[in-house]
Amino acid sequence: MSALLNFQSFLVCILLFICSSTYLRAQLPSIIKREKDGMTALIYKASVIGNRLSPYVSISCLAMGVCVLLF
Repeated sequence: MSALLNFQSFLVCILLFICSSTYLRAQLPSIIKREKDGMTALIYKASVIGNRLSPYVSISCLAMGVCVLLF
């Protein structure tokens, strides 16, 4: 089944995208700039979510990891 059709897999993909874009922005800040459209704008917005909501993102990553391992 596709990850977009399964809700749990979709949430895992979104969390991984937020975490990886936050890491990418921390490592290469010159590449991820604030733009109006395109893929870099989406990565920038996800990295801002990861920076501002980092406790909630980390708790949800831990919860999804436990959920994936147990279910």
